[in-house]
Amino acid sequence: MVRLGQNFLADPNLLDAIVRDAELEPDDVVLEVGAGEGVLSERLAAAAAHLHVVEIDRGLEPALERVIALPNVELHWGDAMKLDLGALEPAPNAMVANLPYSVATPLILKTIEELPSLGRWTVMVQREIADRLRAAPGSRTYGAPSAIAQLACEVELLRPVDPAVFKPRPRVESAILRLRRTGPGTDPPTRALIRAAFAHRRKSLARSLEHAEAGSLGPAREALAEMGLPEDARAEALAPEQFAALSAKLRG
Repeated sequence: MVRLGQNFLADPNLLDAIVRDAELEPDDVVLEVGAGEGVLSERLAAAAAHLHVVEIDRGLEPALERVIALPNVELHWGDAMKLDLGALEPAPNAMVANLPYSVATPLILKTIEELPSLGRWTVMVQREIADRLRAAPGSRTYGAPSAIAQLACEVELLRPVDPAVFKPRPRVESAILRLRRTGPGTDPPTRALIRAAFAHRRKSLARSLEHAEAGSLGPAREALAEMGLPEDARAEALAPEQFAALSAKLRG
């Protein structure tokens, strides 16, 4: 069974489907965060050349002994949000995991940024997170994570997951999400601009940026006008690529 907070995924058919969805090749190096009791880990190890497993709960060590014993598995104890994932050797090119829901969004963004070797992600997340990361401009759920993720990846909902496959049944719905890298992602100034732009959703983008950096109101309005956008445009109106263009303009 795979942990989901205090819930466990016990459906072997769904576990097999996750591995199929990942489309692993025999020479792939896989990163799994949140091993639980290792049932997905065993399947991944059988399909890939090398498996990096990150697990924070030392209490699971007895349950993971059979996984640790596999010759192509390397277990890293610790918090994935604090570990230097860029130091993993060999570098992973795929991530497959049932992610801890409390850190799923920041962890996906961290791996996009810190692991340029990653080309694809197949992850189980809360349905709300899946909808947010793939949201289109103008939608209620479109926000900074959407724009940052989509500047680096194509984001696709593969399948919803019925809460009934977990024991006990969670209160939230889940989904399998796929990301495929299309570019290197955002640089630090662009990430900062996107987050500042969405920090005050009721205000215009330019005024939201002014809250983050005094004196930016005029330049932001001018840059938006040069891009053919209204000076009072709100952040949710801009596509991810427009944020990148705006960031470049504001840096001259």
